[in-house]
Amino acid sequence: MQSTLTQTDIRGSEDCLYLNIWVPQGKKQVSTNLPVMIWIYGGAFLWGGGQGANVLNNYLYDGQEIATRGKVIVVTFNYRLGPLGFLSTGDASLPGNYGLKDQHMAIAWVKRNIKSFGGDPDNITIFGESAGAVSVSLQTLSPYNKGLIKRAISQSGVSLCNWAIQENPLFWATKVAQIVGCPTDNTTAMANCLRITDPQALTLAYHLEVVNLRYPLVHYLAFSPVVDGDFLPDHPENLFANAADIDYIAGVNNMDGHFFASIDMPAVNRPLVKITADEVYHVVQGLTVEKGVAGANATFSLYTQMWTASVDQEVMKRTVVDLETDYIFLVPTQRALDLHYQNAKTGKTYSYLFSQMSRMPVYPSWVGADHADDLQYVFGKPFATPLGYKPQHRTVSKAMIAYWTNFARTGDPNKGESDVPIGWVPYDTQHGYYLEINKDINYESVKQALRGPYVSFWNGAYRRLPDTVVTMDLK
Repeated sequence: MQSTLTQTDIRGSEDCLYLNIWVPQGKKQVSTNLPVMIWIYGGAFLWGGGQGANVLNNYLYDGQEIATRGKVIVVTFNYRLGPLGFLSTGDASLPGNYGLKDQHMAIAWVKRNIKSFGGDPDNITIFGESAGAVSVSLQTLSPYNKGLIKRAISQSGVSLCNWAIQENPLFWATKVAQIVGCPTDNTTAMANCLRITDPQALTLAYHLEVVNLRYPLVHYLAFSPVVDGDFLPDHPENLFANAADIDYIAGVNNMDGHFFASIDMPAVNRPLVKITADEVYHVVQGLTVEKGVAGANATFSLYTQMWTASVDQEVMKRTVVDLETDYIFLVPTQRALDLHYQNAKTGKTYSYLFSQMSRMPVYPSWVGADHADDLQYVFGKPFATPLGYKPQHRTVSKAMIAYWTNFARTGDPNKGESDVPIGWVPYDTQHGYYLEINKDINYESVKQALRGPYVSFWNGAYRRLPDTVVTMDLK
């Protein structure tokens, strides 16, 4: 059950904990001991489903292309969303993380039962995008999954993203309680009342505003996982030892922040609308609110250092996109890769940047890979619906499915059933190797130190700035 995208109605049902399984069909006999890939969908922990968006019965998360091309079993499932999945009072009354526990149950179900489908229960890879990628990261860190997960892939999201953990769940629980008429002065009474409230009313009680926001959109994602002392016993950054034997791929799209930037500053997508340096500074201020003026000034001067006196509009708009991409996705991902690498025992670490240009005709021509642009390629849409794509898109899709399924099979994206265009060098802290994925993968696609100066700023100088007391009015 979730709100519709217009947030005026409800779709889906509380009876939702189902999963889908795709098994590749061999010509002669049923395969055994196949690698298993479990997909966790994104959608800000508010929207989404195991089938994904549907156009003429062509579901986005149809596992057939991955299963057939990579000779793997693909599983997708549902988990609870919004208030029903993540509302928490921050204490034992309503501890939260119900959606994460659903995900864990699905992984455990696959571990117990996948042998009956020809799968290898000891070779399970979880992969996901956005909130699903954060979920993947958190599942590898939770002690509940010890021995269940062999490998993991996070696409555009990790447990260290500033929107991955809700630090003040009681604030949002209280807002919902007020709207549905539950008491707010005592968490036990609030929780008991919320439990017997109509689930549709509960789901619609939260409304994500996307226009005239006082702060950047990312601050308004209310229902996310919480550090509950149980499923997540500590802050994610302290739990990476739990993933020491899990192979891990993590990466981002080169303009992952474009979707957010176009809500925070709609002029980004309007070639005829000019933006000013003051407006850019305002976005910076909103993102760096916990560090006050010092944080905003340091960040603004770094991101505008290449501006000239006559800086053109495209450069300014790209700066906003780069800023939001770095802050929301890229920098936390680099830090997660670092922590995974530093804590690894047998687990290997791989980093990528996806940069295939956006196919959205309404976007300016300079827009690279926006948030979620990678999904169509991972799920083989250029093959399933060939009329909508060009040969170059099939090149990208073939490479991604090959790397992803080889990794699921062997822990090395270069070794397995599928040929890959170039060797993907593992990540280490010293060199920061990553693979740039687009239609032109060649020897020059293996690169180092992804956005190095920006990453070291955010993870170094910026973090060392003193925090300021922040009272954000998120009405």
